[in-house]
Amino acid sequence: MLIEFRVKNYRSLRDEQILNLVAAKDKTLLDTHAVGTGLKAAPHVLKSAVVYGANASGKSNLIKALQYMRAVVMDSAALQPGQTFDLIHPFKLDATSTKLPTEFEVTFLIDGVRYQYGFAMDRQRIIREELLVYKAFKPQRWFHRHLDTESGEDVYEFVTNFKGDKTLWKRATRPNSLFLSMAAQLNSEVLRPIYDWFAHKLVIFNEQTPLSPYFSVQMLKHEAQRKAIREFLRDADISIADIEVSTKQAVVHTFHFDLTTGKRDESAKEQAVDEVKFHHTTEHGEAVFDLLDESSGTRNLLFLAGPVLDILGKGLTLVVDELDNSLHTLLVQALVRLFHRPDVNTSGAQLIFATHDTSLLDAYGLFRRDQIWLVEKRSDQSSSLYPLLDFSPRKNEALERGYLQGRYGALPLLHHQALGVSD
Repeated sequence: MLIEFRVKNYRSLRDEQILNLVAAKDKTLLDTHAVGTGLKAAPHVLKSAVVYGANASGKSNLIKALQYMRAVVMDSAALQPGQTFDLIHPFKLDATSTKLPTEFEVTFLIDGVRYQYGFAMDRQRIIREELLVYKAFKPQRWFHRHLDTESGEDVYEFVTNFKGDKTLWKRATRPNSLFLSMAAQLNSEVLRPIYDWFAHKLVIFNEQTPLSPYFSVQMLKHEAQRKAIREFLRDADISIADIEVSTKQAVVHTFHFDLTTGKRDESAKEQAVDEVKFHHTTEHGEAVFDLLDESSGTRNLLFLAGPVLDILGKGLTLVVDELDNSLHTLLVQALVRLFHRPDVNTSGAQLIFATHDTSLLDAYGLFRRDQIWLVEKRSDQSSSLYPLLDFSPRKNEALERGYLQGRYGALPLLHHQALGVSD
């Protein structure tokens, strides 16, 4: 489970921003909306969190930051010597920040043990890297790596009982790779679970990694999983009696445009193609529809169904930008409530998402107040992430009205003249 995420100097997130999923002491909905950890520092961790803010406020950048951290963990060991991190984006609107490193840190739970892992980097290399492990109340610093600016070399410190071939892993770790990633690739038994948390326990959907039909379609080929998806869609009040998948051979055309020569090439080859059919039944009759005949909302819900069911079953953390895209507000509510149901979410799965759907704020029993976060763009164009709890809202407060009235900030600045509205 994700406990906390910190980021500094990434895109509009200039100053350190902290998303904390430790539940507050309020016991309201605690049994359904949080998971007990057995840890004194974080007795309960929230199953979901929602982030609000105006367009271009920084909501998407928060998710991109976590996504970029994950990518560096998974891919840095494969970089070639001297290869740079071209996609790193420090805050560009002041001269100081462009010269400072970008920093990431996550705290998460694996089998009851708390791990705190982070690193700092610039375009050329990793500058600092550290892993703290809380097997007791006080943490153990399993390893710490930092750049010695005088020698230009990395300096490592390890806890005494850190197991494995540290000399080999240090020697293999290049300036542009993470020690965690390289050691995991070289069969470190103690670091592999931390690497695997990023690789297999964290799922992110946004504009860079959009929803794909592939996962759900593959599940539909198995009877038990098809039944689960069909029931998932029925619970969403979509009149689908059944879904079938057939595989056939088809000629697939691909096109390539060469930017240097301007030439356009076309190729065609025969390959297997999956075809999805929806069987609808009403009191007046039956009909079969192709995937493209369905609404974008139904398609998105189908594409979500497979991953969500898998995530709930395995206890993964799902992060989604604009969860409400093409989905009715009641469907979004239904998805969130699945994560809160102890009979469905038996493994501690989490849902973190950004949205503009303010009606969710007052949906009965949908969120505790500590699950709501806001992002606001400051006048210097840097983003600020803060919890709703900063405003100490009453338990019965009308949160949607308060938000739209500007009580909590994180609203777009609307200029009357630009909108054609007179004062």
